[in-house]
This record gives sequence, C-alpha cells and structure tokens, in this order.
Amino acid sequence: DKEVRAIFLRLFAQLFQGYRSCLQLIRIHAEPVIHFHKAAFLGQRGLIENDFLTKVLNGMAFAGFVSERGPPFRTCDLFDELVAFEVERIKAEEGNPPKMIKHVRELAEQLFKNENPNPHIAFQKVPRPTEGSHLRVHILPFPRINEGRVQELLQEGLARSQGAPPATRGDKKCVVPAGPPVGMLISF
Repeated sequence: DKEVRAIFLRLFAQLFQGYRSCLQLIRIHAEPVIHFHKAAFLGQRGLIENDFLTKVLNGMAFAGFVSERGPPFRTCDLFDELVAFEVERIKAEEGNPPKMIKHVRELAEQLFKNENPNPHIAFQKVPRPTEGSHLRVHILPFPRINEGRVQELLQEGLARSQGAPPATRGDKKCVVPAGPPVGMLISF
C-alpha cells in the first residue's frame, strides 16, 4: 500500500516540479486569490503539445491542488520536500531502476512513519481462551448499564467541551520551499 502511494507521490512530484514558480497571488479581492499560470508552466518545460499534462492542469483536481497547496505559508509535507529538494535525485534515478526502487521504499517508509508516529505503542492483543474455558460456571453475566448515569456522564462531557478552548493541530506552519524554477527543469 505505502509503496504504491510512494510511486504516485514521485510521479506527481515529477509532473509538478517547479509549479510554485508559476503561482501568482492576486490581491484585488478582499481574500487573496492564487492563480496558476498554465501557459508559463507548460512553455518553460517545453510541454505545450503534451495533451496529458494539459488535461491534468485543466482538471478540477488540479484547481483544488493549487488552492490547497498554493499559499506560501502553510504546513509542509513530504510532497513539498520532494518537489523542492529532490529534483536532481529523481532525474538521476530515471535510468537506474535499483536506485529508483530504493527511493520508493524510503518514501514508503516515511509515509508509514507519518501515519504511525509512535511505533513503540503496541496494541494489546486479546489472549486466546484456554482449553475448556467455556465449561467454567463462574463467569458472571455482563452488568446492566445505568441509563441515568450514562446521561450524567454525557452532560458532564458536553459541559467540559463547551468551556474548553478549541483544539488545534500540532502541525507547525512554515514558508513552503519553492524549489528550482521551472526553467531549470528538463521535461521528462
């Protein structure tokens, strides 16, 4: 699962390398609008005639990508690092499948670590019942739930959550690295 995701991550990082240099921040409106200059991106990469990339850039998914990843100050992730710092590495690995596979595995490991930041926390497994445990008579029935007490606990929890400050994520925002300009990239 993670290796397939890593392959797609590399593919999209390769497709969109240099996209940040073609973003324009328009401040005419009350809310700034981020616009992607498609013609400059395709022209500088020499891909004006590339139907696939043109269709990708004209799609709604790419418009969402630009609006989500366009702001210059936001939480950065693995994709941002690939686009900004791994340009040369990805180019060098194009003709060397073992290096490419090694990089995919490194990315997959990083994706796994991002989803499981605390590997030392193990889930406790439920032990198998011993032989003949079903024959024991001393097993007590599950106790009845006191509906009144459940309602009290729910009300207490609601009262606490209404008085508590809103939860914030621990992600730190930073200036998104721009990476090399589009003109320095060679089309693939």
